[in-house]
Amino acid sequence: MKDDRLSEARYALRGHVRCAVCRPDGSLHESEDRGVLPMLLWLDEDRDFLRGASVADKIVGRAAAMLMVYGGVSEVYASVISRGALDYLQEHGVNVSYTNTCIAISNRRGDGICPMERAVAPVSDPEKAFEVLKEKCLGHKE
Repeated sequence: MKDDRLSEARYALRGHVRCAVCRPDGSLHESEDRGVLPMLLWLDEDRDFLRGASVADKIVGRAAAMLMVYGGVSEVYASVISRGALDYLQEHGVNVSYTNTCIAISNRRGDGICPMERAVAPVSDPEKAFEVLKEKCLGHKE
């Protein structure tokens, strides 16, 4: 079952879709938003939205990985994943597959580290990462 859900989520990564979630009930949710925004919005609306889900994302950095762990995903596919994200997901028992790895996720200008990655660099707890990213991206705290 998991392989089917992950395949469905992976297939959804076409065109403008950047992140796809196939939930345990078989429902598929897609987002064209960049970065961690899709997961933040889904988790802010429903804390259990990602619980047991299969997630496919074009780019996964440590910030996204921490949100996935916080949400309780069961498996992840990334077109590109940072080493920090890969290590974090594996340390937390999440099944991971990917196409390419990189040292770190760059900002959109390509001249430095992604600001979301920088924001969670000193954090190891996924709940704290959610709070930090939520405040940074959505402008409010829990």
